[in-house]
Amino acid sequence: MLGNYVNALAIIIGCLAGLLVRKGLKEEHKQIIIQAIGLSVLFVGAATALGGLLDPNAEPILFIISLVIGGIAGELVGVEKGLEKFGLFLQKKVGGGENTIAKGFVTATLIFCVGTMAIIGSLESGLRANHDILFAKSILDGGISIILASTLGIGVIFSAGAVFIYQGAIVLFAGIMEPVLTAAVIREISIIGGILIFGIGLNLLEIVKIKTGNLLPAVLVPVIYYSLIIPLFRLPG
Repeated sequence: MLGNYVNALAIIIGCLAGLLVRKGLKEEHKQIIIQAIGLSVLFVGAATALGGLLDPNAEPILFIISLVIGGIAGELVGVEKGLEKFGLFLQKKVGGGENTIAKGFVTATLIFCVGTMAIIGSLESGLRANHDILFAKSILDGGISIILASTLGIGVIFSAGAVFIYQGAIVLFAGIMEPVLTAAVIREISIIGGILIFGIGLNLLEIVKIKTGNLLPAVLVPVIYYSLIIPLFRLPG
């Protein structure tokens, strides 16, 4: 769990540094930083998704089916509303502007949790006590935390808890999850994750409001497809 502890701590430290920077920023500075983050997130999301799709073994239709099924499931369950309610609960406890904490928490949680480094790094940490990937992710997340917290505020710091729980679960149950989280599954999750990150960028730029939280269940569809559906229809011999 060392890598997971370091990752969560890096986010917290980065957020604290970002909050110090935030005090010296004018509103127009915050606005341009938000736009810079939004454009960067769009690029990272697009590059991640296209990188997976260009793999010759990629399933060209699976990500579409996953997003549709996952989106419907997320809408029925109300994932986005649940995340926002939790963010608003934190906002009441800590204080802050309208939707500031909720937006910071949801945005940062999705950016830090949706990605292959979180999955592969946690598996390596749990199976082989190799924390190198999570250490590298800690540096990236810490840097991103500084930028996010300087514009979105203290809500970003609570994403450290979500990251710790999410990655910690993979670390603890790595032995069970390794056979399921194959290279093919991780590739398809990466494609979907890239698209979700792209959606976060659109939200940050206020181009359109996409319920990225409700689309989160889409990352489970490739797991079901490769572990249950494919074996079911595989012919013997």
